[in-house]
Amino acid sequence: MKFSLTSHKYQKLGGTLKYFMYLWTSVLKNKHKTANMENRSLVTIAGHSKEKILYLLEMAREFEKKPNRSLLAGRIVATLFFEPSTRTRLSFETAANRLGAKVIGFTDPKVTSSSKGETLKDTIMMVSNYADIIVMRHYLEGAARYASEVTKVPIVNAGDGANQHPSQTMLDLYSIYKTQGTLENLNIYMVGDLKYGRTVHSLLMAMRHFNPTFHFIAPDELKMPEEYKIYCKEHNIKYVEHTEFNEDVIADADILYMTRVQRERFTDLMEYERVKDVYILNNKMLEKTRPNLRILHPLPRVNEIAYDVDDNPKAYYFQQAQNGLYARQAILCDVLGITLDEVKADTEK
Repeated sequence: MKFSLTSHKYQKLGGTLKYFMYLWTSVLKNKHKTANMENRSLVTIAGHSKEKILYLLEMAREFEKKPNRSLLAGRIVATLFFEPSTRTRLSFETAANRLGAKVIGFTDPKVTSSSKGETLKDTIMMVSNYADIIVMRHYLEGAARYASEVTKVPIVNAGDGANQHPSQTMLDLYSIYKTQGTLENLNIYMVGDLKYGRTVHSLLMAMRHFNPTFHFIAPDELKMPEEYKIYCKEHNIKYVEHTEFNEDVIADADILYMTRVQRERFTDLMEYERVKDVYILNNKMLEKTRPNLRILHPLPRVNEIAYDVDDNPKAYYFQQAQNGLYARQAILCDVLGITLDEVKADTEK
């Protein structure tokens, strides 16, 4: 059968091709339109160079010396939390307040027009009229990227589904640097929910600059996704996978990064019940560990760290949360164009 240029099938195919060409042209146009926006936004840690990470850590150290400043006086920070949060939201809002900014936003989407059917795009466009920067947590992966592409106001990703959590990564890196004196050549053990845990995904990507050795400890149902293991191979990051979690397995750890099994990510509650308490760290398990070991956790914890660990000097998760204030002060200032030199000059005042 001949396929003529005037046939119905060809016209249908041609229409489809035209549609995809239109989409591709739009993407190319938007690349130029959004280049500056993306550079200012913090959507993922993957684009940060080693120098940029160390620059932000140095800025965080300046804020630890002197948290209260007026560097953001007259600025408005919008915090849009479509998912529950304690530490991330409060530390961002505290960071903004300590820098002299005003904070607007919401913690429950049910009290906003999204409950009436307003799209994410319309919400972002509307809030952009009122704020200088938007800090957003959303349950959909890629939501922060999308938001950064529809507004000129910079977006800070405060967690998008099971995808990324770059501000948590910055406070994790700051905590690691403070406790180990370096980010180089460390043994980092990640335990628990490595499938849905956005904090471990972001930390893995950030550490590519520092020659780590990762140990992934997870049940088969929650093991590190293949895409991140491929990322490790592409960046020559060493990793070992385990299903056992005991004192011998963790004996050589410099950092033990515990995670919560996240009930909200499971569609099958039977599967959640099966894995929720599979790994529990107790104080006795730390007897063979290195003196420099520090235990991190993005919090909240459920059962994965026993309370008898809290008084062990190797437990660092509450101090880690405190470091979130300084790391997020650095992020807000950097995204809004305030330099390290300006911060240092302000420290001396």
